[in-house]
Amino acid sequence: MDKIRKSDEEWQAQLSDEQYRVTRKAGTEAPFSGEYEEHFDTGRYACICCGHELFGSDSKFNAGCGWPSFHGELDDAEIVQRFDDSHGMRRVELLCPKCDAHLGHIFPDGPPPTGTRYCINSASLKFLEEDN
Repeated sequence: MDKIRKSDEEWQAQLSDEQYRVTRKAGTEAPFSGEYEEHFDTGRYACICCGHELFGSDSKFNAGCGWPSFHGELDDAEIVQRFDDSHGMRRVELLCPKCDAHLGHIFPDGPPPTGTRYCINSASLKFLEEDN
């Protein structure tokens, strides 16, 4: 997969302040504040930075944690996982494989069929409505 590389200035011109803070500086939006936390329309969720499709609405669930949660990624999403030791805890960070945008973290407390919870910032996503 070809990587998209831009300068900080280019990302700042493309994104809102919050989207830039979350995706390019590994920030976290406040819980229960994101646009997609209680969003359950049918479609796909793509990276706000590059448009790479990451999650389908069929894997979205209400985890009650304050952020959009998914039990799995699209088969061809290829989301990158890396250890994150920030904030005094060990977690697994999720990154867009195409542009390295910070998406959120993954936890082993999700529902079947995977048992995983992809805890994702709304600010890192763009919803693509399914054509009917």
